[in-house]
Amino acid sequence: MIRAIIFDLDGVITETAEYHYQAWKQLAGEIGIAIDRQFNECLKGVSRMDSLELILQHGGVAEQYSDEEKAALAERKNRQYVALLQNLTPNQVLPGIRDFLRDARADGMKLGLASASKNARTIMDALDLTQSIDFIADAAVARSKPAPDIFLLAAEGLGLSPENCIGIEDAAAGIKAIHAAGMKAVGIGDAATLREADLLLNDTEKLNYNAVKNYFC
Repeated sequence: MIRAIIFDLDGVITETAEYHYQAWKQLAGEIGIAIDRQFNECLKGVSRMDSLELILQHGGVAEQYSDEEKAALAERKNRQYVALLQNLTPNQVLPGIRDFLRDARADGMKLGLASASKNARTIMDALDLTQSIDFIADAAVARSKPAPDIFLLAAEGLGLSPENCIGIEDAAAGIKAIHAAGMKAVGIGDAATLREADLLLNDTEKLNYNAVKNYFC
């Protein structure tokens, strides 16, 4: 029996990937590493420190930085990202999401958020959606996606077993994390990238609560 739906944030609730890309690109450029949008795809759904590690490996300089220096670089990127988030408004909730949240809540469904972002609550506040979510699981876990930790934390925070939850993701690492947690997965986006999803939808406009509930129940 499905009793909760757990959402990824970026690419599902709103789209802040461009802000992440701009902030990472600026940081990478400052330390002599060039990244492009294609490379940025591998950073989606990945924690800040793991993303930094991928960038340093991409530049062949991962061994040149101490843990303290890496932490300082990650914090520098985050300051730039947070500055860019000041542009975020409630109008940037993706199509269909407000209706989905409203209908799910009216039906008694519990709602959770599973995001790799340490800024998840700030983003949800800017979108005026914090009150629509029962529990926010952010980056305070040992392992980032595709490990299941963040979705398991969300289920625990909602007081439910993973098998009673559905996860919604737009990244392949997120789909793997949902399945590893023992949940069913809804994928939002490209079929080639999200082929492991149990239910695949092109975009959030197709994300209808009753249709999703009926599909899994």
